[in-house]
Amino acid sequence: PETSFIKIDSQNLPLKMTEISLVAYCDCRVSSVLGKNTRELGKQHLFDGSPESCWNSDQGTPQWVALRWKEPVVVTAIIAQFQGGFCGSIDTVVEVGQDGSTSWEELTPWHLEDVGTEQILRLLQPCSLSSLRLNFKSSTDFHGRIIMYKLDVLGNKI
Repeated sequence: PETSFIKIDSQNLPLKMTEISLVAYCDCRVSSVLGKNTRELGKQHLFDGSPESCWNSDQGTPQWVALRWKEPVVVTAIIAQFQGGFCGSIDTVVEVGQDGSTSWEELTPWHLEDVGTEQILRLLQPCSLSSLRLNFKSSTDFHGRIIMYKLDVLGNKI
């Protein structure tokens, strides 16, 4: 699905931009899967559109989801949905990596709420990147588990 937003150009004139979902063009890795049951609880369920399936991490912190694109993309927003009680906490950070790099730099904090509804992080400025990671430093679950039903990244290809 495409959504539109307004961007101001260098002469302060509004430009209409179109956002697309970028997750179909990336590779995904996760920190862990509960009981190594990747078939039922693996990362693929973050993107399948089903409200019944999810990625379920094993216990322990930190947990993370990392996305890598073959070509740089421009990211404008991130959408996530968790199981209440198994959410990333207020110390979650969005990290970026550039092409060929294995190091991560903090882009912005994401103060997630312990709710089961979609949460949207709209970046203040579009960000060009090759890799993006949600780093859940802690969880609302006592054992550090994350249960995530949906992940989407909006923006544009370059």
